[in-house]
Amino acid sequence: MTRRKFVYSFVGTSAIAAAYPCYFEPRWLVVTRPRVDLKRAPLAGPVRILQLSDLHLSWCVPLSLIDSAISLGLNQKPDLICLTGDFITGLEDLSTGAYARALSRLSMAAPTFAVLGNHDGGIWARAMGGYSDHGAVEKLLEQSGIHLLHNASRRVQIQNAGLTLVGLGDLWADEIEPERAFSGLDAELPVVLLSHNPDSKDTLATYPWDLMLSGHTHGGQVIVPFDGPRFAPVQDKRYVAGLGAWGSRQIHVSCGVGNLGGVRFRCRPEVSLSTLGPSPSFPVTTRQHSLTPTKTTLSTRARTSSSGSPMLSSN
Repeated sequence: MTRRKFVYSFVGTSAIAAAYPCYFEPRWLVVTRPRVDLKRAPLAGPVRILQLSDLHLSWCVPLSLIDSAISLGLNQKPDLICLTGDFITGLEDLSTGAYARALSRLSMAAPTFAVLGNHDGGIWARAMGGYSDHGAVEKLLEQSGIHLLHNASRRVQIQNAGLTLVGLGDLWADEIEPERAFSGLDAELPVVLLSHNPDSKDTLATYPWDLMLSGHTHGGQVIVPFDGPRFAPVQDKRYVAGLGAWGSRQIHVSCGVGNLGGVRFRCRPEVSLSTLGPSPSFPVTTRQHSLTPTKTTLSTRARTSSSGSPMLSSN
């Protein structure tokens, strides 16, 4: 090989290596399918919950990626949809209505509920140069037909399976109000808790809940071989990605759809479909943050829903 060919080969290989974490992997969506056993208050029948988290609309997360994640999620035919915060990254302009139109596809397909994340406005976001309050994101969700559970609860009935959703304010925004969120709760039903930051679990130890759906961590975003995640902004590093037990309860942390800085490595953007089972014999599938077992890519075929139309009732 001549010197010139060697230089060209080196430059080309380097460009490809750089393109993978900066372009290809951040757009390479994956479907995960955790199976959750609700032991304290079993469901009467299975319920499929689509979870999308950390959409992070920004200069490095285009609306087209978010729209692709929505399409992939809806192809799974969920009974219920939960969005666990960080819809934006900074001071994104939401006035065009394009983002609301994309999100409205979710609420038109199934009952859709959301909580806010630290980037969605408030004291933390303001300190980081973002919105000082979450009025812009609240308006976005309202235009999208999505129910915001900000320290509030709602009972959901899907055929003969009833459960309660509880949504909390963000931990870093100092907006968690558990007394208000759990007020009047029917604890005999299974309780699915939506909280952006999984570290909030410690504040909620004395309250009745069975499964927490969280995000915030981006799954580590960059997973270094033999070292682990480089981005994991939580105190409890046991809960960075996937499904894990916390005593008799379970916590699922989504790797999220978007990212910060435009980079992902060994941590693909995630669309999650959790199936909540009706009996103690229901199997549980876990996933570690640094591995990718049992995943379905964009080529997956949608499953046909066997459940009826979900219905809502006030708590």
